[in-house]
Amino acid sequence: MSEGDSVGESVHGKPSVVYRFFTRLGQIYQSWLDKSTPYTAVRWVVTLGLSFIYMIRVYLLQGWYIVTYALGIYHLNLFIAFLSPKVDPSLMEDSDDGPSLPTRQNEEFRPFIRRLPEFKFWHAATKGILVAMVCTFFEAFNVPVFWPILVMYFIMLFCITMKRQIKHMIKYRYIPFTHGKRTYRGKEDVGKTFAS
Repeated sequence: MSEGDSVGESVHGKPSVVYRFFTRLGQIYQSWLDKSTPYTAVRWVVTLGLSFIYMIRVYLLQGWYIVTYALGIYHLNLFIAFLSPKVDPSLMEDSDDGPSLPTRQNEEFRPFIRRLPEFKFWHAATKGILVAMVCTFFEAFNVPVFWPILVMYFIMLFCITMKRQIKHMIKYRYIPFTHGKRTYRGKEDVGKTFAS
C-alpha cells in the first residue's frame, strides 16, 4: 500500500481535515446516545413529540402521504422485530442446539431476549421520523396518491401482521413483556418477637 492509500489519510500520511471532522462528529453523536441510554421515558417522549410534529407538518402541507405510509410500514417492521424473540422457536423446534424459551411451568426461567432491543428500536424509529421529516422539504417525494386507500391498506396490513405475531406468541408460549423471574412469597411472619 502506498502513502495516502488508506481510508481518511491525506497524501502526507496524516488524517485529512474532513476525515477528522466526521470522526469527531461521530464521537460526539455516540456520546449523546450513550448519555441518553438510561432515560427510556424521556427518549420515547421526544420521539413521540417528533412524530407529532411530523404529522402536523404533513397535515398542514396536505401532501407527502407516500412518505408517511413508508414511515408507517417501517415502524411496523421495527415493532414486529421488537416483539419477536432473538432465536425463533419455530426454527429451534427439532434441534437442541442452544437455549430455548420455557414451554412448561417447571422449566428453568429464561428471560425474553428480543430480536431488536428497545434502544435500537427507539434509535431506528427516531431516525426514520427525522428522515421522513427531511423528505417533506423536497417536492420530488410529494407523489400524488389517494391517501384513504393508503390508510386502509396500512390498517389491513397492521391487523394481518399483528394477528400472525400473536398466533406465533400463543403457539410458542412466550410473552415479550416480562420484567424478571416470578417470585413466590412464603407465609407471613405474624408471630411474636421475643426480646432477650
